[in-house]
Amino acid sequence: MSGHSHAKTVKHQKELDAKKRGNAFSKVTRLISVAVKEGGTNPETNPKLRLAFETAKKWNMPKENIERAISRMSGESSAENFEEVVFESFGPGGIAIIIEGITDNKNRTLGEIKQILSQNQGKLAGEGSVKWLFEKRGAITIKPEEQPKVKNKDELELTAIESGAEDIYWYDDTLDVYTKPEEMDKVKQKLEEKEIKIDSTSIDLVPKEEVSLNEADKEACQKLFDTLDENDSVQNIYSNAKL
Repeated sequence: MSGHSHAKTVKHQKELDAKKRGNAFSKVTRLISVAVKEGGTNPETNPKLRLAFETAKKWNMPKENIERAISRMSGESSAENFEEVVFESFGPGGIAIIIEGITDNKNRTLGEIKQILSQNQGKLAGEGSVKWLFEKRGAITIKPEEQPKVKNKDELELTAIESGAEDIYWYDDTLDVYTKPEEMDKVKQKLEEKEIKIDSTSIDLVPKEEVSLNEADKEACQKLFDTLDENDSVQNIYSNAKL
């Protein structure tokens, strides 16, 4: 395994910018809405909703916002009809990109994504031409400075492996612990039993191999990712770029 999804990079950057909280709340609301629509309002039996709640908690999303999103989607007369969309594309330097989104108007969102890509050295790819370069993994994020006991990197790595991690990856002093998607909750529980504080959990698409870029292409990729992230419909951005 050779790295992490760019979704982590975008997520970390957003945490540093309070101005984007409103944008994040909108995205989380859509995440909750789709989860409720697909699996009901009980997080114990709806893992997608459980992950959405964790995302909401990470952003300090007010409880009333969460309850409003749930009640709106659990009612018979929901005014919004959100659906999930996935776009496969290529970016600067020929990198592969998968864009996951939630929208109430697929055609509008498709047009917006096409425009963003064309303005940033990217283009849409045919269905299936990019997805095979990625694999679905459970991802558990741990920040050493937030740990009550274990702060040593080597000890954190060992604890993660002993708890069932399939792979680990360091990014900006943050440890990403990878698992099989179906085993993520079990590994998380084992880590918490060892008093490891979890920063976030998610199901990510992780590149099987990463592509090295020159500095100009790296800058162009970062601009593309930032612009995509500003779109309300975009939830996750995954790439095989080595940044």
